Amino acid sequence: MEYRFEIVSLLVSPRHAYFGRPKDGPADEVETSTPDSVAIVADKGIRGDRFYGVRAHTEAAVTFLAIEAWQSAAGDADPALARRNVVVRGLELDPLRGREFSIDTGDGPVTFRGGRPAHPCSWMDTVAGEGTRKALIGRGGLRAQPLTSGVLRIGPALIITDIELDAARAADQVKRAQPTG
Repeated sequence: MEYRFEIVSLLVSPRHAYFGRPKDGPADEVETSTPDSVAIVADKGIRGDRFYGVRAHTEAAVTFLAIEAWQSAAGDADPALARRNVVVRGLELDPLRGREFSIDTGDGPVTFRGGRPAHPCSWMDTVAGEGTRKALIGRGGLRAQPLTSGVLRIGPALIITDIELDAARAADQVKRAQPTG
């Protein structure tokens, strides 16, 4: 099945910004870029990102977040605060857990395997407003392993998957906490 959606933003950061205790505040001057395109490398992640080539994160090297879920939880707060790599509009993410899917933004398809949910951390209350973490539970995004290399770009995109998706459910909270496949 094929579905059209939009990549709203991309985020690449060579270092973590949120570590330690939220009351101490985020790390100072963590270089973060929001490029128009990113290079995806099979089994490594996004070139230049903090999870790139980190063995412990191979199955979760790229994180996706539905803007609809973010806005339901955090209102007008900048979605870059969630530190997810790929923010999408019009794409239900939860059914992709445990599934292979391909995304094409014009440079050919990049194939991923959906992994575990990207659970929100307590930092969300500090950086995006009190209650954001709780509101994001069950809709904090999807971690994925890139199976092929390629490029993702901001703008119109096409996803090819073997499972039915419903863009109207992009903001819905889900109860399951582990991959389905």
